[in-house]
Amino acid sequence: MTQTDADAKPGKEPTRRTGPVTFTKQVVGELRKVRWPTRKELVTYTIVVLVFVLIVLAYVSLLDFAFGEAVTWLYSTFGRPSV
Repeated sequence: MTQTDADAKPGKEPTRRTGPVTFTKQVVGELRKVRWPTRKELVTYTIVVLVFVLIVLAYVSLLDFAFGEAVTWLYSTFGRPSV
């Protein structure tokens, strides 16, 4: 195991791994600190995300259609060999 400069201090003990029970207790403790959204906030955020996704979907679809038409026009105009 390699050490960084910050870890190479003399007298510093290596950190020990925590067990599964301690880890679970720490996770539960952290989850209690979380500020969970209210139902109204959750509905609002969901609607905002869905509207944004629809806007981006329409924009990308429009660009895809426009570029597809442009490439089709280019191939039909300049792609035919002269006879």
